[in-house]
Amino acid sequence: MMDRREKWTRVRIRLTGALFVAIFVLVAARAFYLQVIKKESLVKLAEKQHQRIVPLTPVRGAIFDRNNSPLAVSIEMDSCYAEPRNMEDQAEAAAKLAPLLSMSKEQVEKKLSGNKNFVWLQRRMDPDLVSRIKSLELEGVGFVKESKRFYPNSEVASHVVGFTGVDPEGLEGIERRYDSTILGGTGYLVTERDALGRDIDLKGTVVKSSAKGHNITLTLDKNIQYIAEKELTKAVETNGAKAGIALVMEPDTGRVLAMANYPNFNPNTYFKYPPQALRNRAITDSFEPGSTFKIFLVSSALEEKAIRPTDGFNCENGSYSIGGRTIHDTHRYGYLSVAQILKYSSNIGAAKIGTRLGQERLYTALTNFGFGEKSGIDLPGESGGYLRNKNQWFGVDLATISFGQGVSATAIQIATAVSAVANGGLLMKPYLVDKITDDDGNVLQSFAPEVKRRVISPETAKTVARMLEGVVVEGGTGVNAAVDGYRTAGKTGTAQKVDPVTHGYSVNKRTASFVGFVPLENPRLTILVVIDEPKTSPYGGVVAAPAFSAIAQQALCYLKVPPDRQMKKKPEQVEVKAIPAVETAEAVAEGGIVEGTEGSVMPNFRGLSMRQVLKIMEKRGINVKLQGSGRAIEQNPPAGSRIGSNDQVWVRFAPAA
Repeated sequence: MMDRREKWTRVRIRLTGALFVAIFVLVAARAFYLQVIKKESLVKLAEKQHQRIVPLTPVRGAIFDRNNSPLAVSIEMDSCYAEPRNMEDQAEAAAKLAPLLSMSKEQVEKKLSGNKNFVWLQRRMDPDLVSRIKSLELEGVGFVKESKRFYPNSEVASHVVGFTGVDPEGLEGIERRYDSTILGGTGYLVTERDALGRDIDLKGTVVKSSAKGHNITLTLDKNIQYIAEKELTKAVETNGAKAGIALVMEPDTGRVLAMANYPNFNPNTYFKYPPQALRNRAITDSFEPGSTFKIFLVSSALEEKAIRPTDGFNCENGSYSIGGRTIHDTHRYGYLSVAQILKYSSNIGAAKIGTRLGQERLYTALTNFGFGEKSGIDLPGESGGYLRNKNQWFGVDLATISFGQGVSATAIQIATAVSAVANGGLLMKPYLVDKITDDDGNVLQSFAPEVKRRVISPETAKTVARMLEGVVVEGGTGVNAAVDGYRTAGKTGTAQKVDPVTHGYSVNKRTASFVGFVPLENPRLTILVVIDEPKTSPYGGVVAAPAFSAIAQQALCYLKVPPDRQMKKKPEQVEVKAIPAVETAEAVAEGGIVEGTEGSVMPNFRGLSMRQVLKIMEKRGINVKLQGSGRAIEQNPPAGSRIGSNDQVWVRFAPAA
């Protein structure tokens, strides 16, 4: 009996021991799994439980013109936040903060109420306001540096550069197209929390700074852009027009030197403008090109040998019936040569050339010139225009398309196609971004001219160019486009607009344009001016040609292109300092413009960085035009001088030696 008891006791002891061994092995295995295998993920989880992470605005890279003048920069500003759980008296704090934040006490109390760990009070504040809030020494109120997007040239190139939202996400223009490139890494505000999730003292705050994004250098020239915008505005307002477009390109490379739109807007306060003012019409709006299309008709017909330069066409004394429709010219012409058809812009002559060329070859030629497809320019929102397939051309379509009716194109398409005639027959891809660099100036990516295809031979291009010279000489429709001292080639365009209600052509609404290149023998610039719904005259030679001439004259002078003929008068000096004064970040934050104050004293900017100069501008409330990049080397007026309301105030920067 005792033997059985002892035996059973030993069994129980062994079973109990085995159970403890098994439990120990399980605990050890679990401890190994948690402390070794899952260590990293559990440490991160613990950090999350003991930290509150607030994302900060990323620092966007800068946007420069081709001369390294800043078009968009990011400046550091203070953002104010509160941690309500750490505030002893929220009502008292709200009463003190409300007048400074331009809010009611109730609104501030609502922000601070509840069981909140963190709340933004106001982001990107002007320095004076920051100082006043700091002087209150409120418990639970702190500041952190964030970046704010600032456009130092106000309206200049606004449609190209675009703008950003509060995020700051690029919403339009280059800012949107290259958003992922320009946008830097997000910074974080990190605060320690206790086991109950309450934020520990603000003194323990750790800030992980944002990483700056890459910089973009454009092909755009700020000075030529300003010239184009100035002359376009003058043309639109003088002629009581609805809107306008001006484009300046290098025909040999496809580089866009200027892209102007009217109406314009200030990207610092873009939210104040209607949507139509924000639209980049040069790439989004397509319109019937009218007689500018005759350039491509004649080029194609000569290239295909459907006509010879010496051929003549009967222009039917101004009235010609074809396909059940009557085509009219503005004047009655008899026989005209090909050059005269361009010079006098005969629709009847163009229709007969189109008939000689034929539907198949004309359609192929127009598509080769880039019509009916997007140009591929590096901007968002581009339209491809409209060119019906040749199988859908009926009756009079061949004739009307020959002089630019029944087809639509964008300004960038027309300028690019004309550039192909100017450069000897190569269709170039237009582009705006020259290179992408990091903050140390290292080139990460560069862009070079790209040939899409050859559309006509050099011989044909030269022949057409000389014919187009006749348009701007005495007797031509574009005589107002002549540029003093330079042989010029170009073509006028006048087109009826389609009425959106009747879907027929409007009786009184027109699009007037002029496109050309200069100098004739070695073209440096292709320029297009489009005036939408002018009130004074419907003709491109009257309303658009003078703007073409003014832009070309000033741009050639600025680029120091020598005249190729005797000048009638001495050219005026291009006043590149006349770019509108910049707005301060303080003004932008308040939604207004700060004008130069009479009697302000010019600070000493020499040796300072652009960021330091901008901060002083904000604090003093003065307008300063910035030129170049690097450190300030020159300024006007000198330090200590009093600044009058009409004084030119600028600072010039240069890279450190």
